[in-house]
Amino acid sequence: MIDRRTVLFGIGASMAGSAFISPAARAENAVSKTTAYRFSFPALSGDPIRLAEFTGKPVLVVNTASQCGYTPQYTGLQQLWSEFHERGLSIIAVPSNDFNQEPGVAGDIAELANKQFGVTFPMTAKAVVTGSNAHPFYRWAAETRPKDTPRWNFHKYLIGRDGYIADVFASSVEPTDTRVKTAIARNLADG
Repeated sequence: MIDRRTVLFGIGASMAGSAFISPAARAENAVSKTTAYRFSFPALSGDPIRLAEFTGKPVLVVNTASQCGYTPQYTGLQQLWSEFHERGLSIIAVPSNDFNQEPGVAGDIAELANKQFGVTFPMTAKAVVTGSNAHPFYRWAAETRPKDTPRWNFHKYLIGRDGYIADVFASSVEPTDTRVKTAIARNLADG
């Protein structure tokens, strides 16, 4: 026969244990279990870009702008795409006017990227990348890596094969920098 006090104690102990998990800890745990594959972006033209389609492959997500001193980095991004795409790397450009350097509409953005820089990798529709109104991917990235949020255009998040942020590169780091290429090669090899 089971003692009633033992059952009540067991129920109380299990309830007390769950009460000690703070809301912040629960939120952190939920963020840590979420991967980039959960998110999608509207494309600059056409169907949505679903990160789940890149499951198991590294993805470089870069916020871009057409009227920025770093805009020539499109050339380096295209070089990375040409060098690593066949091995599994994806690059996604996310045009943003957060820093007042992407005032154009979709056609203007595509024309500059394609004609002037020869961009052939996917581009999203213009999105917010900072603050509380940021696209859900960027909110997730900020919660995951709060010290590594975009402070300017051409901020680079390298998503590893597991869907988590593997590395972050500031705007000033050229796409063809050895650190970026090494991180990409390492993530391509991790499979």
